[in-house]
Amino acid sequence: MAEVIGIDHIYITVSDLARSEFFYDRVLLGALEFRKNSFTLAGDPHIQYFNKLFGVVLRPARSKAEHDPYSPGLHHLCLRVESAADVQAVAEQLRSQGIEASDARRYPEYAEDYSATFFSDPDGIRLEVTNYRQERRERHDNWN
Repeated sequence: MAEVIGIDHIYITVSDLARSEFFYDRVLLGALEFRKNSFTLAGDPHIQYFNKLFGVVLRPARSKAEHDPYSPGLHHLCLRVESAADVQAVAEQLRSQGIEASDARRYPEYAEDYSATFFSDPDGIRLEVTNYRQERRERHDNWN
């Protein structure tokens, strides 16, 4: 049986590609050091952000429906950084670029060492940046 070794890419459908590109440039390029390219697929422009582990692709919506995190589909996207200090740095970077990110803080109700900042994209898709928690590290290191 094949083992899944990671997420390759995530597609996010957006209502206004230029507006979302401006937002995700600040998040993924500015605060999280992704790289970027663009391509056309089936006649639609796509913007791809990527790091050495996976990619996030923006594509234009074909519907005017608004995103609802409590209907079937994506609830939120959480990205992981190394440490709680990195979460703090990301939150500060986002706010310095005009993105309304929550203060980075601990959430012991999730896990004792859980730190996060929360914010939303222009279409209301909820985003989170969290730290690489001990439980996740142990799961990774002691899988077998």
